[in-house]
Amino acid sequence: MKFGVAILLTMIVSFAIGLYLPFWSVALVSFLVAVFIYQKPGMAWLAGFLGILLLWGALAWWIDAQNDSILSHRMATLFPLGGSSALLILVSSVVGAIIGGLGALSGSFLRKYIDSRERH
Repeated sequence: MKFGVAILLTMIVSFAIGLYLPFWSVALVSFLVAVFIYQKPGMAWLAGFLGILLLWGALAWWIDAQNDSILSHRMATLFPLGGSSALLILVSSVVGAIIGGLGALSGSFLRKYIDSRERH
């Protein structure tokens, strides 16, 4: 239950914050979600990873569909992607997912540290 809520909350808040802040704000959102919704570090990383992977993948696909893949095809030719728009969307999504996963992992470790300090 907490896993699904963490994914959805990461996606929704990252989308809203992304309208006003730069791309790396997804790391802050993933961090805060992991601090407030405690999970084991591995699960927190996976929730942050999947939340941002799905969000950035959907956003990149939607933007790509709006301009008939013109920009993504040109960008994919600059990188060694063979001009594949789908591969560019996948790479972009994975990069964002790694950022979100590491932010969530950091938040989970902070929560774990704070909880251990309160017990002593």
